[in-house]
Amino acid sequence: MTAVPQSSAEASDAPAWSRRPANLAAAVTAELVERIVRGVHPSGSPLPPEPVLCETFSVSRTVVREAVKILQEKGLVQVRQGAGTMVTPPAMWNMLDELVLGATIAEDESLAILDHLVATRRVLESDMANVAARLANAEVIDQLRGLVERMDELVDDPASYNEEDRAFHDAVMQASGNRIGRAVVRSLERQVINSARYMGRTGRAFCVASNHGHRCVYERIAAHDPKGAAEAMFTHITEAWVVRRSGPGEPTRLRR
Repeated sequence: MTAVPQSSAEASDAPAWSRRPANLAAAVTAELVERIVRGVHPSGSPLPPEPVLCETFSVSRTVVREAVKILQEKGLVQVRQGAGTMVTPPAMWNMLDELVLGATIAEDESLAILDHLVATRRVLESDMANVAARLANAEVIDQLRGLVERMDELVDDPASYNEEDRAFHDAVMQASGNRIGRAVVRSLERQVINSARYMGRTGRAFCVASNHGHRCVYERIAAHDPKGAAEAMFTHITEAWVVRRSGPGEPTRLRR
């Protein structure tokens, strides 16, 4: 059955299933998430009724109902007796959800969502660096030193450097023993790690300056200085993001 959009707005946004997705409910959900985040279906407005969605996506009522259920789980809609399925305010959306976060980042030209993501990382990782400085044994300290030295050798290879960069942060988080904090940071990173808007500059100058920050964190942990380790991690994440988000042109200098 050919999709029959119900309005000119929907016609321009109707998905063209050049190849019908294997999981129709997931495909419909992803499309509706993007539409809600873009404001095609604004907060406080009703989602189009079942028959309209069935026609728009050329799917059955069962598929539409499953998609709406998933949207409810993500916090994007609420089913209200007598009012239909209403789109919720952004404050109710599950921002740790991959689809919701990805669509929001793609739509946010101001980079405010990425600023908030980095701020969340900074708070959690600074706290974990504090704990790691109190708990780190000789094996952990040797591991961190090895990673810093390895990154010094990789400053001309940003892709490999970035892998070791993530390994360094993960080693600090593991050393803290905070499994919840680590899971949140890893979840956030996993969803933006391939985004050019998040990664920004990763050339040699950035790698050199960034690893100076890693070395400061390592030295404070090795010295069993919790406050110093937290401050070093806070500064490192802040300054690295300032450079990455600065865009084309003259690179922002990291404080040395």
